[in-house]
Amino acid sequence: MEKKIAVILGDGIGPEVTNQSIKVLNAIGKRFGHVFHYSYGIMGADAIDKTGNPLPDETIETCLQSDAILFGAIGHPKYDNDPTAKVRPEQGLLKLRKELQLFANIRPINTYHALQHLSPLKSKQLKGIDFVIFRELTGGIYFGKKELSEDQTRASDDCVYTKAEIERVSHLAFQYAQKRKKKLTLVDKANVLETSRLWRRVVQEIAAQYSDVVVDYMFVDNAAMQIILNPAQFDVVLTENMFGDIISDEASVLSGSLGLLPSASVGNKTALFEPIHGSYPQAAGKDIANPLGSVLSAAMMLDYFQLAEEAKAIRDAVAWTLSHGFVSKDIDPINNYATTAIGDLITDHIERNKGDRRSNNASLNQSTII
Repeated sequence: MEKKIAVILGDGIGPEVTNQSIKVLNAIGKRFGHVFHYSYGIMGADAIDKTGNPLPDETIETCLQSDAILFGAIGHPKYDNDPTAKVRPEQGLLKLRKELQLFANIRPINTYHALQHLSPLKSKQLKGIDFVIFRELTGGIYFGKKELSEDQTRASDDCVYTKAEIERVSHLAFQYAQKRKKKLTLVDKANVLETSRLWRRVVQEIAAQYSDVVVDYMFVDNAAMQIILNPAQFDVVLTENMFGDIISDEASVLSGSLGLLPSASVGNKTALFEPIHGSYPQAAGKDIANPLGSVLSAAMMLDYFQLAEEAKAIRDAVAWTLSHGFVSKDIDPINNYATTAIGDLITDHIERNKGDRRSNNASLNQSTII
């Protein structure tokens, strides 16, 4: 198989973690006989510095001509700390989502036994956690009309949804639920918000088409609490843009580190795959960032290409590194490995094709770890 992959390295640690994913994808290609062609584009603070535009037209075209997009991260303190900035890195990502019609963000949430001590929850609450959050990505308050009065004492942000916007992401979430435990939870604020009441009515209508899926409804404040109290109760969580942004970040801490979790943004055109973490500029260039969120995003890309065995090979390699303590600084501040070293270990595991790894030996930069 041959695939064209658009690569947007982005800002901060984006280039470092994404380069490990490319290394891992090349190892997959070598082992399974695939060829991945990479085309590079710029976005975010990097693009603003170079062109004055957070998303140049050339980058959009590169993405449209590709089978999928591998994305790093965007953001820089000089914009984050300046509320008056009229051009911001995040504008590039929002525009890309609109241009590519990426209407659904998919974030799997699970935990690793070897890292349970890092989670803020007790180990008994971490058993059986395996759920997926479907966040609507192109509507809601983030894209609504924004106003600020001339005297700057009154501001407003419109939250707008259409039935069609809700339907398309809901069908996707229901279809996903059918392949899992056949349970879907809609998270809204239907006791207060008219947009949430529309969400609930539309989802109730759609549910009739998926009779094998059990549907329940939860207000977002209760959902935020339940994710901490009993996260194993969830299977597929469906919600609107802002609620999804908040609860998916909350859920990410269950695993023990933001650096571990991948995501996919899908829609009508090219899909985009990225780790959920930010650009973490304080770590940029130090070779200490956790590459696993990006690497696991590459595994989700292979799922998207219907290469299930190849995706499993990546996930097995990641699980192996974690179980043997080959982790980055965010996971173990004392005994840790460099970003590039972890990428090498995963690559080595894939190329050697030893899923069981009966030996604990692994080559790392021409040395051996026992």
